Amino acid sequence: GERIRVGYVSSHFRGHTISKLFLGWVRNHNQADFEVYTYYTGDLVDQFTEQWRHNSDRFHHIPALESVCTQVVADQLHVLVFTDVGMDPQMAQMVGLRLAPVQCAAWGHPVTTGLPTVDYFLTSDEMEPGDAQRYYLERLVRLPKISICYPRPEVPERTRDRRDFRLRDDAVIYLSCQSLFKYLPQFDGIFPAIAQRVPHSQFAFISHPGTGTTATFRERLKRAFALVGLESEDYCILLTQQTQEEYFNLNLIADIFLDTLGWSGGNTTLEALACGLPVVTCPGAFMRGCHASAMLRVLGIDETIARDENAYIDIAVRLGQDPSWREQVIRETHQRLDRLFEEPTCVAALEEFYRQAVLG
Repeated sequence: GERIRVGYVSSHFRGHTISKLFLGWVRNHNQADFEVYTYYTGDLVDQFTEQWRHNSDRFHHIPALESVCTQVVADQLHVLVFTDVGMDPQMAQMVGLRLAPVQCAAWGHPVTTGLPTVDYFLTSDEMEPGDAQRYYLERLVRLPKISICYPRPEVPERTRDRRDFRLRDDAVIYLSCQSLFKYLPQFDGIFPAIAQRVPHSQFAFISHPGTGTTATFRERLKRAFALVGLESEDYCILLTQQTQEEYFNLNLIADIFLDTLGWSGGNTTLEALACGLPVVTCPGAFMRGCHASAMLRVLGIDETIARDENAYIDIAVRLGQDPSWREQVIRETHQRLDRLFEEPTCVAALEEFYRQAVLG
């Protein structure tokens, strides 16, 4: 019979987290059963865009809303997948239209679209809490493990040292490198609480491209440290935006990775784990707060998943004070990475869902 026509659409099919997360679906589709269409609505073209093109039967680069919608309708898809509704106003308009009989959103932006034109939400079984369906208008499709076939990152040799990042050789380095909007003010006290118990610690953050955001965050840190009689400048380094090579080096010279509470790191956590960093996380009530804890559970490393804020601080402190435990966690992480990366079972489950949705 004819192949099932599946389309993927985004304005982020370039060097972006969205490509890193979802390219594996397209790369691993069964070509005998599925015909893959991709629609890229962004402007910038790079080697990631070329990978989307290379792994698609039909690739359309159309950065104009009306034209791309016309193309999708003309292609008569069976299934259309929006990888990241909510990250781009153009997608928010497009997703409100019925362009294919089955329309899905994936978790590139991990929250319901709230729209009746989206039938299913493609998510990770490990990342979703048990009662997750009540938070979505769409029907949840819970794919196994972390739901994506993510390539094992090619970690370069270390070419820099701590001084390149204004970090001390004798310090315990806690790396926390989420976008600054993921840091909620109610959790600012975590960093000084760790610093009080690990006095030779340093915390490395990455500045936001917009100046105002970074200044606000710096002020918040100053206030939080002052509350316990410490100077945030003695402990916290706000680095500029890093190149990919600098960023991997930063992961390689750090000791411990601190995840954000409420909205967990996705791509950043996968890259930190590939570099062997112990990851401290505290899962939240929603999928967006459970990216890192899901990854650790897949690896079978539960001891750095905290049940609450105080436990999070305790785990971070113990990792800082107890190098032998830290080494053990690093060893276990390295030994088990194959469980997390290049995981094909999710693609088989995704394809089974497409068959069910299209053929009944």
